[in-house]
Amino acid sequence: MVTLQFVYACEWLCLTDTQPGLAEAAQPFKVLGNESRLWLLHLIGDEPRTVGALASATGMSQPLVSQHLKTLRLAGPVTANRTGKEVTYLLADRHVAHVVADALEHVREPATATAAVERPTPPGHQQTP
Repeated sequence: MVTLQFVYACEWLCLTDTQPGLAEAAQPFKVLGNESRLWLLHLIGDEPRTVGALASATGMSQPLVSQHLKTLRLAGPVTANRTGKEVTYLLADRHVAHVVADALEHVREPATATAAVERPTPPGHQQTP
């Protein structure tokens, strides 16, 4: 098991060496890998919203929404604007809205459409039939 993990780690290092920016590009996906945060991003992508509006729209508690928004703010895809006591959350970058929309579109496509897409083989890897 340890040997297999080492092999995977070595493969990852080889990929990151041959593809500059790959490690940095993976960071947003760690944050986007949560269904609740994706939902919040989708809603904020439509229009800036407050914690209360997001809690009402999702059915999540305000503390839970706040916790997810904190994670999203720290990672960068969300910013906050304060007007008096009200804080409105919005996307920091429209690219995030496109990534979320593309992910949703992808999972809604018929399975046959996605199976026809040929994936490139990473450098140094063998193609499996």
